[in-house]
Amino acid sequence: MILIGENINVMSKTIGPAIKAREAKPIQDLARKEKEAGMDYLDLNLGPARKQGAELMEWLVKTVQEVVDMPLSLDTTNVEAIEAGLKACKGKALINSISCRPERMEALLPLAKKYNAGFVGLLLGTDGIPRDAAERGALAAELLAKAMESGIPEGDIWLDPIVLPISSQQNQVQGCTEFMQMFKDLAPGCNSTCGLSNVSNGCPSELRHILNKTYLVMLEKYGMTSAIVDAFDSELIKIARGEKDNLKKVILGAMDGENPDIKSLTPEEVDYLKTTRVLLGHSLYSHSWLKL
Repeated sequence: MILIGENINVMSKTIGPAIKAREAKPIQDLARKEKEAGMDYLDLNLGPARKQGAELMEWLVKTVQEVVDMPLSLDTTNVEAIEAGLKACKGKALINSISCRPERMEALLPLAKKYNAGFVGLLLGTDGIPRDAAERGALAAELLAKAMESGIPEGDIWLDPIVLPISSQQNQVQGCTEFMQMFKDLAPGCNSTCGLSNVSNGCPSELRHILNKTYLVMLEKYGMTSAIVDAFDSELIKIARGEKDNLKKVILGAMDGENPDIKSLTPEEVDYLKTTRVLLGHSLYSHSWLKL
């Protein structure tokens, strides 16, 4: 699975001030560490970047590329900043993201074509977040049609079904999972990605890691080809790289309807079994699901 490091983010309490002050060293140190941690892409997130967004994105791209030779994901709602970053990028960049809203597609699809960039196709339409897998499928079809009209090949499209927090919208987690079951038939030549940690937003900090890791395995089973992740969650990276086979076996077995004897599992495996059942909607979410 392709891993996109999420840590260079203007909202970060540690790296955000360095970005705003254009202090290169903390950013470059972090970029090196993300590469060493095994990331395949680096996401550069400037948020809205309303003030001097173009200049700041150009500076940030060049600052990072001075120390690491890695593909970059340009993450901002500022269209001018996206284009400035595309101009500055060495090699093929990824636009994060283009939603299914007409104004975003009209502004950004031509840039993806012009600069031979990939883009994250965010399944967010004019009516807001889709309610279920069917609405996600309809938005994906619309976005794919527009991209094809613009001459963008399928391989440059990375569909993002929008992962939402299980603590507040458990049914939406199933909607995302169900969409991924449709993905291979709907868009066989496309990539896919998601903001993985969104699934655990609002959960106690000690529970977030197991939710993120379990959901990564679930999405990968249905064809998710990449994820935007914390570059320093070493256990998650091990799972993404094919390690922890015993945990994967438990998760995939639960997805296939297996009901193993709890006594045959280790305490860690039991926790992953319980977590899978919550993410599948077979058990109701609560902050104490591991204790039940």
